[in-house]
Amino acid sequence: MRSIIKQSVRLPASPRTLFEMYIDPAKHAEITGAPVTIAAAAGSPFRGFDGRLSGTMLAVVAPVLIVQSWRSVGFGDADPDSTLILGFARDGDGGRIDLVHLDVPECDYQGVTEGWEKFYWTPWRAYLAARID
Repeated sequence: MRSIIKQSVRLPASPRTLFEMYIDPAKHAEITGAPVTIAAAAGSPFRGFDGRLSGTMLAVVAPVLIVQSWRSVGFGDADPDSTLILGFARDGDGGRIDLVHLDVPECDYQGVTEGWEKFYWTPWRAYLAARID
């Protein structure tokens, strides 16, 4: 059976700003606190958290959609990459990121599910709050 992680997060910034923050390596690193390799071109590599995350940019439709092949070091050697889909939309006076993460292997499903909040959403909220206050 296919595994699916679905999460939506509202953040106090426009969808375009959120998209640009994710796709810009310097801003992405400021949010997560870890260096990242990322670019808007399909086929370009994605690496984060000192190689603990890796993948390839599959599609980028600025400023509304990012699709990546994605894996963590928690995946088994025989596990295929998962697929990460991030949609960026207006939500009131801010933006919303809708995440659909497909085919995360059972061995890392819980870690990945919790990791989105711990390593992305919580730091992103704090990053934006520090710039608004």
